Amino acid sequence: MTLLSVPDMSCGHCKASVEAALAALPDARGVAVDLATRQVRVAGPAAPEALVKALEGIGFPARVIADT
Repeated sequence: MTLLSVPDMSCGHCKASVEAALAALPDARGVAVDLATRQVRVAGPAAPEALVKALEGIGFPARVIADT
């Protein structure tokens, strides 16, 4: 599980864009977006760097908070 901080995420459209970008990655499963905390939880073996790159590719800077 990887937990990401996505501080620029602020609305339902942002949430949908983030979910779609991460769901498109083959190893990202169980994407859960929390707009209140501006955090995203991703299950599966996706590399944290790939998650951050995917989000930055759609204009959402992100950083890894936890990777277990």
